[in-house]
Amino acid sequence: MFTVEIDIEKCAGCGDCVDFCPSQSLELVTDNGKEHAVFVGEEGDCIGCMSCQEVCPENAITVLEV
Repeated sequence: MFTVEIDIEKCAGCGDCVDFCPSQSLELVTDNGKEHAVFVGEEGDCIGCMSCQEVCPENAITVLEV
């Protein structure tokens, strides 16, 4: 199984990770006026393809095997 960690300080909120996630486990949210990605999948939803990690221009995403 896999999970996704997102460094919200680095995340620019571009949404590329959301667009490329085949399991639809990511979405954009706004906190205190700053848009950023969050992992919204249930345990086992992430398939570990690393598309989000590879497409992130800010290197804010890490896919981890748990």
